[in-house]
Amino acid sequence: MDPRSTKPAAFAPGFGAPSAEAPRWPGVDAHVVEPETREEMLRGRRVIAAPSLPEHGDPHLRLDVVVGTNVGPQHVASTDLLTRVADDGDFASDTSVRRAGIDPATGQRYLEELAFEVVNTQRLSEVTAKAEDLTARGVRRVFAVFVRRGTVSEWRDGQWEHLADDAFIEDVCLAAPIPVAAMLRASEMGGAVVRGLLARNEPALLAVLTENERRGEARGEARGEARGEARGALRGRREALRVLLAARAIAPTVAHEARIEACHDEATLDRWIAQAASAHSADEALA
Repeated sequence: MDPRSTKPAAFAPGFGAPSAEAPRWPGVDAHVVEPETREEMLRGRRVIAAPSLPEHGDPHLRLDVVVGTNVGPQHVASTDLLTRVADDGDFASDTSVRRAGIDPATGQRYLEELAFEVVNTQRLSEVTAKAEDLTARGVRRVFAVFVRRGTVSEWRDGQWEHLADDAFIEDVCLAAPIPVAAMLRASEMGGAVVRGLLARNEPALLAVLTENERRGEARGEARGEARGEARGALRGRREALRVLLAARAIAPTVAHEARIEACHDEATLDRWIAQAASAHSADEALA
């Protein structure tokens, strides 16, 4: 635990003790570090946010994809969004979700409502301090993907609470619940993405599904037409055989009729027709 993590919590408007005067927060975009650089400030201490290795970069991308495709229509997701959280705090969460548009109360963007952090080499005290400061600023929910543990946790009531692998994250910001497993395993990512896009009624995906359905129907119709044509050709050959046998004054028995009706091979029926032209009996014609 960071030794400064026990500082009294400040509360955003609408969150906190009624006896305390509402704090005067700096604007979320009133930065004390230079944006688009590698600098952050965590409780007055400047921190260099180093470029990541695959152990951090891969799960970060997976997190961005899963969260970004499941955000509801009134919200927007961001990567590495720099936020001023306190007088001595100015840092970015790896992935965040906020309400779209401008907050009329501040004239700036809305504060994020959900924040996600990928924890690989970062010290637990640092991610804990970030969770405390974010929630004190007014961020509703903070999550951490602990890469080395292979777990996801949510910051609740002053501690990290483990989420089961088969659990889902549900929130008003999301169009569909996000499976925790999709944040941990690439194999689960595709399903989460598709469910999110369907819940958002994503036009491009709906267009693809509609086109595939149309093509499936067309293929079904084509197969049906082909089967119909084949059945018609067989019926024509059977009738031609019967007419030819009648012209030769040959009366097929019930057994002969059953053989003719059961034959679905055009070549065989053609052979029988040719033989019937000179045959003297049904057995000879159907030999």
